Amino acid sequence: MGLSVMILGLVLFLGVHTLTTQRSLRARLIASTGEGGYKIGYSLVSALGLALIVWGFAKYRATGWIEVWQPPTAMKHISVALMLPAVIMVVASYIRGRIYTTLKHPMLTGVKLWAAAHLLSNGDLGSIILFGSFLAWAVFDRISLKRRTDAGAPPIPVGGPGNDLIAVAVGLIAYLALAFAFHPVVIGVAVVGA
Repeated sequence: MGLSVMILGLVLFLGVHTLTTQRSLRARLIASTGEGGYKIGYSLVSALGLALIVWGFAKYRATGWIEVWQPPTAMKHISVALMLPAVIMVVASYIRGRIYTTLKHPMLTGVKLWAAAHLLSNGDLGSIILFGSFLAWAVFDRISLKRRTDAGAPPIPVGGPGNDLIAVAVGLIAYLALAFAFHPVVIGVAVVGA
């Protein structure tokens, strides 16, 4: 039950996020519903998908765990180490500086690193489906960005090295909050000391 709910959530969440790569379909939807209607629908489907992913994965972990392989302990340490740059990259997509201009799409790079790190340290079927789906989507989305001919969203100003320092500082704080508060309390898995 939990696994199928999570998969439905992934279809909704990643499906609506993949819609942005289909530029002509997206343009037709905006033309028929208006910019506001499109954004509201996009947000609602994303939120529903995310809620189903979280609920389904929690239910799966509690009642339907399916072990595929047992990752070595070293993989967990590698995952913890990979998460710091992943979080910093996500932050750098909003606090734009040299990290942003170097990576071009730090959000997608951060998502790929986050997903790969979790695939290294989780050998159960639900985790493989969850993180594998996000990894596949991020790779697909990055490839589609190279092929787009439209300008996309209006550009966000890019700052200098000071923004990078802020992105690293905020990323470090977010990383520590994820490791010490969010992951053990919300996910139910201790990251540090486990």
